[in-house]
Amino acid sequence: MSKNPNPQGKGGSLVLATLNEQRAGGMTVPPKQIDQVSTELFTSLFVLESEFKFKPVPGKRYFLYRKPAHFWLALTPPRMMSEAVAGRFIGTCVLQNDMTWTLELDDAVAADRDFMAYLEQKRAAFEEKLERAETVDDVLPVYQRGFDFYRRASAFAVAHSLTRSMTQSGISGLSYDEARGLLPDARNRDEDDARAD
Repeated sequence: MSKNPNPQGKGGSLVLATLNEQRAGGMTVPPKQIDQVSTELFTSLFVLESEFKFKPVPGKRYFLYRKPAHFWLALTPPRMMSEAVAGRFIGTCVLQNDMTWTLELDDAVAADRDFMAYLEQKRAAFEEKLERAETVDDVLPVYQRGFDFYRRASAFAVAHSLTRSMTQSGISGLSYDEARGLLPDARNRDEDDARAD
């Protein structure tokens, strides 16, 4: 009789398999400069702050709603759910192949000054956090304690993907200002300033 009561490794395998799968999704990522990294990180974190209890699939469309107390991500489009049930439709989210998220705002939301001001405040707070961090890597969501399982796994995948992209572009380990200094526009401004002197 086997002394191992779980010879097939069942139970813990869901966690490891999901994390490995999430990490593998970002294995062929392109190099990204800091402007792209910060935009993708902000958008991904915004989506991941929403509640969802399913395993997201790259390339599939999901639908972001806002109830008074929280945002939530659904499989069901707004044409199939009333606002009384779902809350306000915010936009369509897609998990990209590199495990970062995109969000296309609904036209009515994009025209809503209050919502856009709210989004700008969140972006400003995020930029401030980037500027305060010793390195951009320190802001990546490697482990999010308050997230449930699939949100936590997705955050891990975003961090892994963006780390690989930043390593390839040579900005991993740099501060936000140092990474921005490597952008083509910043280098051109520095050269113009040097010529002006």
